[in-house]
Amino acid sequence: MFYYFRKYPFSLAVVLAVVYLSFFKPPSTELSTIPNIDKIVHFCMYFGLSGMLWLEFLRAHRGRTMPLLHAFGGAWLCPVLFSGGIELLQAYCTTYRGGDWLDFAANSLGATLASLVGYALFRQRQRRA
Repeated sequence: MFYYFRKYPFSLAVVLAVVYLSFFKPPSTELSTIPNIDKIVHFCMYFGLSGMLWLEFLRAHRGRTMPLLHAFGGAWLCPVLFSGGIELLQAYCTTYRGGDWLDFAANSLGATLASLVGYALFRQRQRRA
């Protein structure tokens, strides 16, 4: 367990930030008038989460063989499943947040795009080695 705290500290901090942002009650601001601003925020949160997982995975496995299946499982599948769980918790456990399928789609799109970028970095590193 401590292996993950040592190898992925920034990713764990991003996970905590995503959990906090997912469950706190946001204040009403002028940004609320921008159409679909929440979808953009969801995309950015999960792009950042998945991107950080990819970066720390590539850093942690420098100089060794990198199990690509583990990277996709940890940096794409886990954030997508995590976002689905968060959306369900928002729908059934809070009164001020509602689980939205479009939020889940934005989360998944962010994790997918970050994983495509991470895979491109992975391929670039493999070509150099």
